[in-house]
Amino acid sequence: MRKAKESRWFAEVEMQVQFFDLDPMEIVWHGRYVKYLEVVRCALLDKIDYNYPQMKESGYAWPVIEMQLRYVGSAVFGQKLKLRADIVEWENRLKIDYLITDADTGKRLNRASTTMVAVDIATKEMCFVSPPVLFEKLGLEPV
Repeated sequence: MRKAKESRWFAEVEMQVQFFDLDPMEIVWHGRYVKYLEVVRCALLDKIDYNYPQMKESGYAWPVIEMQLRYVGSAVFGQKLKLRADIVEWENRLKIDYLITDADTGKRLNRASTTMVAVDIATKEMCFVSPPVLFEKLGLEPV
């Protein structure tokens, strides 16, 4: 099994599949995985102290402009999942890679990535370089 790209900025969350996440086939509906990504992304952003309230306070919004998901296996009711998010790019955009696995066996169920870009809230203009606040939150010097 190929390992996900890993970074020094990551978060992991465990959760249990709930009944309301299931589709008529009694597996997790494909659209629910987007919610799972948001759960672990927020945990990661909390870890670097730059979640949505801090972004807004810094004057930048970070919309998701691209998302890729690859479904490998199906999750079912009551299954414990491990969600992992790793920041893999930050210079010009914020790219996060995700891995969703069975918490007990480690079997991969989903691999995903999101790309977010900084948008100046005041001007509504996209930034072509990540603002210094992101580098500060990551403990890096701006390029």
